[in-house]
Amino acid sequence: MEIKEILLNSIEAAARAAIKDGVFPEAELPNIVLEVPPKKELGDFATNIAMQSARAFHLNPRMIAQELQKRIQGDWLEKIEIAGPGFINFYLKSNILYDGLAAILAKGDSFGQLPAKDMPPVQVEYVSANPTGPLHVGHGRGAAAGSALVNVMRAAGYPVTSEYYINDAGNQINNLARSVNHRYLELLGRADEQDFPEDGYHGSDIVDTAQRIIKKDGTKYLTMTDDERMDIFKELALQEKLAALKEDLEAFNCRFDVWFSERTLHPDKVRTAVEVLQKNGKIYEKDGALWLKSTAYGDDKDRVVIRDNGVPTYLAADIAYHKDKFDRGFGRVINIWGADHHGYICRVKAAVSALGYDADNLDVLLLQMVRLLRGGELVKLSKRTGQTVTLAELIEEVGTDAARYFFIMRSMDSQLDFDLDLAKTKSNENPVYYIQYAHARICSIFRQAAENKLQLGAEPKLQLLTDAAEIAVINKLQEYEEEIERGAAEYAPQRIARYAYELAGCFHSFYNQCRILGVDEELAEARLALVTVTAHTIRHALGILGVSAPEKM
Repeated sequence: MEIKEILLNSIEAAARAAIKDGVFPEAELPNIVLEVPPKKELGDFATNIAMQSARAFHLNPRMIAQELQKRIQGDWLEKIEIAGPGFINFYLKSNILYDGLAAILAKGDSFGQLPAKDMPPVQVEYVSANPTGPLHVGHGRGAAAGSALVNVMRAAGYPVTSEYYINDAGNQINNLARSVNHRYLELLGRADEQDFPEDGYHGSDIVDTAQRIIKKDGTKYLTMTDDERMDIFKELALQEKLAALKEDLEAFNCRFDVWFSERTLHPDKVRTAVEVLQKNGKIYEKDGALWLKSTAYGDDKDRVVIRDNGVPTYLAADIAYHKDKFDRGFGRVINIWGADHHGYICRVKAAVSALGYDADNLDVLLLQMVRLLRGGELVKLSKRTGQTVTLAELIEEVGTDAARYFFIMRSMDSQLDFDLDLAKTKSNENPVYYIQYAHARICSIFRQAAENKLQLGAEPKLQLLTDAAEIAVINKLQEYEEEIERGAAEYAPQRIARYAYELAGCFHSFYNQCRILGVDEELAEARLALVTVTAHTIRHALGILGVSAPEKM
């Protein structure tokens, strides 16, 4: 990152110098972007700033490139070449490359952990599925992407708290209780299937819950009234479903710092939030109900907050919840929601603004749908239950590692086709296997090196690493911390998934072309240093993704 920053500053300084010299007219500089060229012969870095600024300067891009070339100098620079319509290719002196690798080697296990950022804490809330049944594959994508986002932001130095919002109030929990109550009575011969609650949950897990109640307590609840029985079943079912949900998430390497209960919002925090909105003049009464003036903030219509019967809407609870988030001191709040919540964003942002907070500090990321494919055919239903495929079933079929990687490797806002057959394939066609195999290969090298008494010294001669495959690995390693920074800033954990795959590819090419044992001892030691750093980086990247790094495969 250091050399890129130097180069970016040098390009900007050259442009400003050209403006000062009167060669370029006064104009605002566009954002300067540096890329690593696809081929080494095109340099170590390249920029298209000349084409980007042509419109602002009203000059030919090649002329802009030539003037920048004249003004960029440094003892780190070997040469600058201009290509095509105005691309500027930078060739660094070889010592820069090796100094960078030496710096990575010196960092040891801290490589990939960026300095802590001095900023207010950030909250990431994700999954937050209703605790009324098992998690399905859509929740799994949210769990993988959300936890990976938290991990990459922490690696980038952000102070992050992860949170799960437990929807344990409202009609969905009442429907859960009614569903369990009916199955309980049905199993004891006191109810018929045709009388099952209209809004009840039909999953086999509801039957399992009722059976466990009978196994533990028998018929003791039959003497109670329906209301008394359902009050008990509501708590029993909720705790059971929540425990199963936590167990599934734990098995999926997804852990939360905070489990926030919706019940804690009622009634006091909901009432307080409504009072703040009333004080701010953002709520009005109509037809006995209280309405939020959300159209003042771009919503297509105003929204009911308190119904005419005095019962708060779901929006009221969400308003109170977001007020609570900002009141806890979070400077930025990130919600990961399903794509079907797109229309809900505007009203929540409206409420945040109406409460007096900056709605720009609330980011809502939408998670697109997942399609499961087996044998090229769409899989919609569980083989076991005939209903939606659960996360637990997916883990059972393909494993946590493959499931997490496949969920993360595409951006959240793109639809994902999950190929179950590919996820189970033990070949280089399977991206997660390809990455893990690279790590296992390196661990094999370590074992062989130990057997041959080859050890990594304090100052390996890294300048001996001159093969194109070696240089490719070094260059890729030096991109890692920038990928972490960008992955965090752009809310894009898929960047780390892609990076890990590309680094594994560089390593496999190195492995096939460069021997470690049976070569000059100093060269062997330098290559051992290179694979040591590579192993750590792959492990670190997989750790961000919540994927294991096996030592043998």
